Amino acid sequence: MGQLYLVRHGQASLGADDYDQLSPLGALQAQRLGEHWRAQGLRFDAVFTGTLKRHRQTFQGIMQGLGASHQETLWPGLNEYDSEAVIRSVHPGPLIKPTTPEGYREHFRLLRQGLKAWMTGQTQPEGMSSHKAFLQGITSALDHIRQQHQGNVLLVSSGGPISMAVGHVLNLEVDSIIELNLRLRNSAVCEFNFNPKRHSLLSFNTIPHLETPSHKEWVTYA
Repeated sequence: MGQLYLVRHGQASLGADDYDQLSPLGALQAQRLGEHWRAQGLRFDAVFTGTLKRHRQTFQGIMQGLGASHQETLWPGLNEYDSEAVIRSVHPGPLIKPTTPEGYREHFRLLRQGLKAWMTGQTQPEGMSSHKAFLQGITSALDHIRQQHQGNVLLVSSGGPISMAVGHVLNLEVDSIIELNLRLRNSAVCEFNFNPKRHSLLSFNTIPHLETPSHKEWVTYA
């Protein structure tokens, strides 16, 4: 029997030239999660991350907060989809970087529309794999962990792969998976119990490390 902790990366840099970079707050969120786990006496028997910078920076922040070090296994199948390519598949005109509340609302409206089209096979975003292949990258990580590991396992990824992992385990429809994706908070934790036969969802989108008066302003979604 084991427990898998799936962590969404800390706040990245939406609207900047390089989104794949933790913001200063994102780095603090990751470190704070590690501090929370250190206070609980939690240690990990194995660690998996995607290969994106924000994944590895989040992992490093968690380890700093834990006061620990661990050799992670890099798993490219845990990398996020290309949100700009997803949006361009349903909105071929110029994309404006979101900088206002209205801009963010439009960005996520188009993202929701593009995700549904991609996940149902209506579009194929440029430069991306099919949704079936994308999902296989995620489920292959879950299968590997279930078959090769036990104890506490940490997995650091993004909202898309984590929501699809939850959707796979719960056998959810596309619309529900998209809603889970867009509700995941930065540095939020989802937990699966697992044995050699299956994963079972224990918790979703929890942020116990930020649920204090001094950290409530650290809650973000992008």
